[in-house]
Amino acid sequence: MKDQFEEIALLKGLATNDKKAVETIYQENFNMVQSLIINNNGSSDDAKDIFQEAMIVLYEKARSGTFELNCQIKTFVYSVSKRLWLKRLQQQNRYTATSDNLEDVVPVENELEEHEKINAEFNLMEKALNNLGEPCKSLLEAYYLKKQNMQVIALNFGYTNADNAKNQKYKCLMRLKKIFFTDYKNGKEDGGY
Repeated sequence: MKDQFEEIALLKGLATNDKKAVETIYQENFNMVQSLIINNNGSSDDAKDIFQEAMIVLYEKARSGTFELNCQIKTFVYSVSKRLWLKRLQQQNRYTATSDNLEDVVPVENELEEHEKINAEFNLMEKALNNLGEPCKSLLEAYYLKKQNMQVIALNFGYTNADNAKNQKYKCLMRLKKIFFTDYKNGKEDGGY
């Protein structure tokens, strides 16, 4: 968790157009906002627009001199982004709120916590995949990411037939699961989440 002094320094930097502060806020928050928008009927262009609008809101608040941040910057950016996106969906008649108060619709803290948990799991999976080694890493990427079929994989990896490639893929997948769950268990024990 970010130190409160770091958050205040970032806000002060944002208020004075400090390039490093702006870049830090962008790097730490854009992917989160992009996931929110894309997972809720939006595009990456929509995400860029909404994030830009949220940054303007944060910038204006930081420049006001009276703004007291009573949560983390990411919570604020997420909350503002979600409200802006719901408002845009309402304007496009793609979303109907049952309440005039969007606060009832936006359980920001819970949703942000879930988003961070999923991100941590993705990071662990990426780490596990990198620790898997070759040819397993490339084989699993060929099958799951590049969507190659077993005949193509057998040919590319030098297996005698698709069944042998399928057996190897299964063994690799079991190794990946073992690495992932070992890291996951250790992360939980260390208080990683």
